[in-house]
Amino acid sequence: MNQVEICCGSYQDGIAAHQGGAKRIELNSALSVGGLSPSVVALRRLKKETDLKVMCMVRPRAGGFCYDETDTAIMMEEAELLLENGADGIVFGFLKEDKTIDEKKTQDMVKLIKSYQREVVFHRAIDVTMNIDEAVQCLIHCGVDRILTSGQRAKAMEGIECIAHMQKAYGDRIQILPGSGMNAQNAQEMLEKTQVHQIHSSCKSFAHDPTTVSQYVTYAYMQAPHESDYDQVDAALVKQLVDVVMR
Repeated sequence: MNQVEICCGSYQDGIAAHQGGAKRIELNSALSVGGLSPSVVALRRLKKETDLKVMCMVRPRAGGFCYDETDTAIMMEEAELLLENGADGIVFGFLKEDKTIDEKKTQDMVKLIKSYQREVVFHRAIDVTMNIDEAVQCLIHCGVDRILTSGQRAKAMEGIECIAHMQKAYGDRIQILPGSGMNAQNAQEMLEKTQVHQIHSSCKSFAHDPTTVSQYVTYAYMQAPHESDYDQVDAALVKQLVDVVMR
């Protein structure tokens, strides 16, 4: 059966995803920088109040995915904390400076997650690797369950040929999850052309906060016309996507 995963940046996003009919979410904070580790309180409330499968991002900072030993230790401890509080899986990525998979750190994270019998997801760090086949084969060897990818392009539809290749070559050994720019309008084409069975989407709309910008100070992170807005999951857009993917 096909699956929809909604990228959520808060408890409220998770509730909207649930209301729209999604069964699985990726829970983050700070989606404006690509997603960082989420609030444990948000995780606990979502697990208590919904039947969602909650995959939790473990990412300590913005930027790339080459982490020193301190960051790595924090990520391991954070993953354990999220697993202890009900996370159904952990989403992460470790790369070396040469943009190859950091196999040792990945194996350590896989071992931790599997000790809780939860799902292992390697995120779009794979999209900056230099050799997609070597990267996927390494992740299969490490025991990763699923790869979130845009096919090494900014948007998944631009990387559809790469995603199709990944699914055809490796889909019987690891799940391929297309994400970035996916919505109800393009999901069917992605499913048909790649033969994947799941779609990752943020299903964003905008909400207004009048305290974002003053005469001399701005906390805006989006450009016009959304300078005083923040993005949020839209339950109606989730439902549209679910109706397309699950029909």
